[in-house]
Amino acid sequence: MEVVCGSGVCVSSLPRSSTITRSTVPQFRVSYQYLTPFPSQSHLFSYHPPPYAKTLRARTTTKPAIFLPHLVASLQQVDQTYIMVKPDGVQRGLVGEIISRFEKKGFKLTGLKLFQCSKELAEEHYKDLNQKSFFPKLIDYITSGPVVCMAWEGVGVVASARKLIGATDPLQAEPGTIRGDLAVQTGRNVIHGSDSPENGKREIALWFKEGELCDWTPVQAPWLRE
Repeated sequence: MEVVCGSGVCVSSLPRSSTITRSTVPQFRVSYQYLTPFPSQSHLFSYHPPPYAKTLRARTTTKPAIFLPHLVASLQQVDQTYIMVKPDGVQRGLVGEIISRFEKKGFKLTGLKLFQCSKELAEEHYKDLNQKSFFPKLIDYITSGPVVCMAWEGVGVVASARKLIGATDPLQAEPGTIRGDLAVQTGRNVIHGSDSPENGKREIALWFKEGELCDWTPVQAPWLRE
C-alpha cells in the first residue's frame, strides 16, 4: 500500500485487486485545516451569546414570572374594616352623614348597630394603648354614651376608609375628610377606623356577635367593579 500526501491532504492508494477492510486502512487523522478559508479557531465559527443572555436566563429560571390575572386578583382583594361612630358623633347627629360618605364611595355595609360599650370591651379594643397616659380618659370617653358599630366590605376598604376618615388630629386632617370637615380636637374626633385588614377582622369579631353580619349583594355591584 502506498500513501501519497500533498497540499496538506493524505490519500492512500491500494492495488485494484486488494480488498479494503478496517484492518487494512492505517489509523491516521486527516487534517482539513487548510481546506477552509479560515482557521477552525476563527471567531466567525464560534457562538458567543450576547452579554445580557446569561442575566436574562438566570432571571427567568430563578424568579417565576408574575401571571397577570394573579396580579389583578391581588390588587382586587376584598377586605373588611370596622368603623365606629364615637359618642360625640352620635350626640351631634353625624351618623347619617358618615354612613352616606361610605355608601357614596361604593363600599358594602354588612353590619350596623347602636351599642352601649362596656368598660371591659373598650379596654380590649384599645389594649395596644393601655400604657399611654391618656388611656383612662379614652376609656371614659368611649363608654360615655352609645356608639354606632359598622362593618364595611370592599376592595381596598381599609386604606380607602383611612383616607375618608382623615388624620387622627382633626386640625391636621385634609378638608373633605370626615375629621377635617366635622371635628376639631383629637379627643373628640368623631370616628374610629381599623388601621389594617387584620385589625379589621379582629375588631369586627370583637364588636359583632355571630349572626349579626349580613352577607348580601348590592344591585349596584356591577357598576362599581369590572
